[in-house]
Amino acid sequence: MKKIAVIGLGYVGLPLAAAFGEKREVVGFDINSKRIAELKDGVDFTREVSREELAAAGGLSFTDQLDDIADCQIFIVTVPTPIDEYKSPDLTPLIKASESVGKVLKHGDIVIYESTVFPGATEEVCVPVLEKVSGLRFNQDFFAGYSPERINPGDKEHRVASIMKVTSGSTPEIADEVDALYADVITAGTHKASSIKVAEAAKVIENTQRDLNIALMNELSMIFSRMKIDTHEVLAAAGTKWNFLPFKPGLVGGHCIGVDPYYLTHKAQAIGYHPEIILAGRRVNDNMGPYAAAELVKAMIKKGHTIAGSKVLVMGLTFKENCPDLRNTRVIDVIRELEDFGCQVDVTDCWADNEEAQHEYGISLIEQPAQSQYDAVFLAVPHREYAEKASFELRQYMKGDGVLFDLKGVLPMGEADLRL
Repeated sequence: MKKIAVIGLGYVGLPLAAAFGEKREVVGFDINSKRIAELKDGVDFTREVSREELAAAGGLSFTDQLDDIADCQIFIVTVPTPIDEYKSPDLTPLIKASESVGKVLKHGDIVIYESTVFPGATEEVCVPVLEKVSGLRFNQDFFAGYSPERINPGDKEHRVASIMKVTSGSTPEIADEVDALYADVITAGTHKASSIKVAEAAKVIENTQRDLNIALMNELSMIFSRMKIDTHEVLAAAGTKWNFLPFKPGLVGGHCIGVDPYYLTHKAQAIGYHPEIILAGRRVNDNMGPYAAAELVKAMIKKGHTIAGSKVLVMGLTFKENCPDLRNTRVIDVIRELEDFGCQVDVTDCWADNEEAQHEYGISLIEQPAQSQYDAVFLAVPHREYAEKASFELRQYMKGDGVLFDLKGVLPMGEADLRL
């Protein structure tokens, strides 16, 4: 069997490396030396792969030294593909990873990309880097594939092996080899696309579709709020029809849904098409944090609170529940807006790392909030530790006339003062 190197050991790369490590020799490579040291000790801070699962992956080793992957024949790149402050694709991690692979690329090797990109990026951006650094020729000396990641952080039911995998290759023969490679570990099966571009496009529209559906729910929430109708009641009623899609309003962050649509719109604009629906959905979702903060402030005013100097407890900072990932969390929009109103905001999160919160957002997390101290509690991220609390337990953090905002509607009907 060919030896595999997985480049990037985050939420995508580590579970994949562990799955392959049960079947063959795999080297997990990451430039973060601290991350490598932790993994060698059996610790995964993302909580996606347990100590037992790492131990079961007998063929898996870890390194931060490029020389240690020089003898691999298959390189799988799983680095992040974020957006910059102007909401344009930031391909820096992908280009740097390609440069690293190019330094050890050999005749006959295959480079497979899993990072989300716009259609054409693998062959138009990554392959030229590989050619330049290695001095080899594409589809003659080395080959490429694309198999988009479908990891859902925090989801212990839908895991890498149980999610169908889309595969592709730069030639028909390589497409077959890439498909067979993944079929060996993906129990849910594979779908071989006709080209790398098709596979790239499939990935980027998966999250664009979800983004647009959530944007619709968010807009409905704003409409129904003005009509004094509870959105969640409406959705529960509409959901009794068999083909009604079960989307709910909320903040849209993270490294996928809140990012991927901008990769597609970037490419669309580059070829002369100006997308309207996709960007409209993005505008709605990007504005939900400030909107939610303003709704809380209005509810506090109605209860007689003076907003300047009021104390608000925000529960949850990560981009989704039961996951420690802080990347592109939109809870920060709520916090900043409340601070702009003059509120004193404390943030607590039983899943997030305080050091990372400090580094990314300048926020020092409160480990144990005091009781009877807050004018409002904003339940932003319903980690199971929070969702299991009864409403009276959440209200213990507040003064007697406080406002409880249940952002995602996890509490029973009528137990919160406010929800989207």
